[in-house]
Amino acid sequence: MEENNDGYFFEGVEKLLEVWFAESSAGTGDLRNISRLDWENLLCHVKCEIISFTKNDLIDAFLLSESSMFVSRRRWILKTCGTTTPLKCLDQLLQLAREQGYTVVTDIYYSRKNFTKPEVQNAPHRGFYEEVYYLDTLFPEGRSYCLGSINQECWYLYTFSKPELKALPDVIAEEAIIKDTTEPDQTIEILMQNLDQDVMSCFSKSKFTNGREAAIATGIQHILPDMLIDDFLFDPCGYSMNGINERGEYMTIHITPEEKFSYVSFESNVDLANYTKLINHVIKTFKPGKFLVTIFANKSSLAYETMKELESEYSTLSNWQRNDMQCCNFPLYNLLFAQYSRKLDSSST
Repeated sequence: MEENNDGYFFEGVEKLLEVWFAESSAGTGDLRNISRLDWENLLCHVKCEIISFTKNDLIDAFLLSESSMFVSRRRWILKTCGTTTPLKCLDQLLQLAREQGYTVVTDIYYSRKNFTKPEVQNAPHRGFYEEVYYLDTLFPEGRSYCLGSINQECWYLYTFSKPELKALPDVIAEEAIIKDTTEPDQTIEILMQNLDQDVMSCFSKSKFTNGREAAIATGIQHILPDMLIDDFLFDPCGYSMNGINERGEYMTIHITPEEKFSYVSFESNVDLANYTKLINHVIKTFKPGKFLVTIFANKSSLAYETMKELESEYSTLSNWQRNDMQCCNFPLYNLLFAQYSRKLDSSST
């Protein structure tokens, strides 16, 4: 990262792209068989590079110069910040997947919060309509949504879900449909701004020499303690981490600590019956002035039944004001969007 000065700005808001593939006809496909060189070539289109790598039996986790990439057998996730161009790698991803026997995309999700400075972005990310137009060229039946206030704080979503399984043998197709609809799947994302500067100061090379020291000082390792953490502290400031566990679940945190444009994102697909405790833990760790929460959960997920409970319980917190909440029902998933800001101390002037 560059030195912070009056003219410097870094876009912490990330672009999140997730792609699921239908089971290959031979049943032997695995995106984790794609070589590191191929991933490096793909990421050139995104304008980022790999800086660290961890894996277990179920998931590969790549820490990137501009956030993270996760690869499991038939799911691929890319999350990048700054002025990266993740949509530009989709053609190459689909080609690499075909080489693994994956010819059918069953689901794609592209989402992001509204940019702080959209004018600094590169095509095809200069606006959501441009991103939608680009995605529609690959997925003509995709759908786009905006949650929140389009003239203030909002969250954009593009989704495509159509299991084109008729080209597969009947037995495999039937099994794939069952798996696609019954395998628990969920994602929680917490996007935070106006962060506490005492906390943010921990993510600077002037205070700590590496990511582990910063994580210990702030308690990051206690948020989901069963995660194996791989993290990196940038020079002069900034922090990224990936965590994976033996169930194939992940979490990732990315921090832009500069006071004028501080931003922290937390994301995980951990399967929990109630996310309220997790949200409280994350918020207490980073102490934002405002934050946004999104939860995706399919009907097989524990989280699917807790969205109303979360809505009810979280709206009663005395020090947070809920500015917006919206729920969407998709054929297989529910989506909860909620936005909060810290209430002003009534005793303050």
